[in-house]
Amino acid sequence: MNPVTVITGGSRGIGAATARRLAHAGHHVALSYRRDHDAATAVLADLHATGVRAIAVPADTRDPDQVTALFDAAADLGPITGLVNNAGVTSPIGAFVDLDPTDLRHVVDVNLIGYVLCAQQAALRMSSGAAIVNVSSAAATLGSPGEYIHYAAVKAATDTLTTGLAKELAPRGIRVNAVAPGVIRTDIHALSGQPDRPDTAAARIPLGRAGEPDEVAAAIAWLLGPDATYTTGTVLRVAGGL
Repeated sequence: MNPVTVITGGSRGIGAATARRLAHAGHHVALSYRRDHDAATAVLADLHATGVRAIAVPADTRDPDQVTALFDAAADLGPITGLVNNAGVTSPIGAFVDLDPTDLRHVVDVNLIGYVLCAQQAALRMSSGAAIVNVSSAAATLGSPGEYIHYAAVKAATDTLTTGLAKELAPRGIRVNAVAPGVIRTDIHALSGQPDRPDTAAARIPLGRAGEPDEVAAAIAWLLGPDATYTTGTVLRVAGGL
């Protein structure tokens, strides 16, 4: 039986790369997206080309009803065996004192509340052998001073969510891990006002370059797969040495 994996924010960046990698490994995939229907459709075409079943579901992960609908749709593909909690946002880069409360709430709602709601639905539906991977960030331990401390704080909460949920679900045979990417070439940087950040940040990355989405997707796929069956409660850093 093919694994069935839910990927939030699956229309672009790390989510899209993960969807493609998992499809090539035989996963049926339910991906969610917020607005970009064309991007989601393009990813879906790539998934179908591998021969797996795949659906794209518009869903705002901040909304419990929409999260439930996403998981209901995914269940039509078969028993859900994986969740990649990936949908995320930043806000304009800048000094902490200039943070707009509206941006703060948006970051918390999408990156924390959305993760909790999706993990809750997954935990309700999963059985032994299933796995959850939360996409955190190296920012959780670096703090991101002068950039987005609030985002770093929320990603630290993601790590805590991973640790606690891993312990709670371990007796049921469900594993929970996280990946912590560093600076990765995705359009999240444009949304934060610095589209060239992967290049400007390269000098302070020990490996001397930004990462690629597929390098993070590879770590996610490993954590979901059969080679990681004794790994839970782990935050796997994919950050070029940061």
